[in-house]
Amino acid sequence: MSTPLNLPFDPIARAESSWRERWGESAPSRQMATATSLLRVAQMLTIAFDQACAQHGLTFARYEALVLLAFGRDSGLPMSVIGERLMVHPTSATSIVQRLEAQGFVRRVPNPADGRGTLAQITDAGRAVMEAATQDLHRLGFGLDVLTTPEHEQLFALLRRVRVAAGDFTG
Repeated sequence: MSTPLNLPFDPIARAESSWRERWGESAPSRQMATATSLLRVAQMLTIAFDQACAQHGLTFARYEALVLLAFGRDSGLPMSVIGERLMVHPTSATSIVQRLEAQGFVRRVPNPADGRGTLAQITDAGRAVMEAATQDLHRLGFGLDVLTTPEHEQLFALLRRVRVAAGDFTG
């Protein structure tokens, strides 16, 4: 994970207390503390994932694209599907694929079903680097190995509820 801060106190708990003092018990201080904790954990995970992937010449975003392509059809996936599945703007998906192509991990081919479109296909080199990065991420426990299996299930279910309520997907 990221470099430990080793603070002598929890700054998020202190901020929550300050919120309650400033705006009273009815203020959404617990929601603020939870959201801030999620953002801090996301920051720590992003750093850890990018560090693990960097050893293989990847960012985590490029790693995710390789995994998606490895799970996809051998014929490849259109840019629109890649962007949708990675939950990024189509321009970002195109940029990720272009960088992977420059590294020799992906090739772009014409879409036989749509003469104007392009499919991205993972190469053998892409599969090899994706597998190596996956092993490093497994060793990391994806940064969440401190949680038990029931805790993972509970956390996933809670975060899924938030995502459904925000319209991320239809439950």
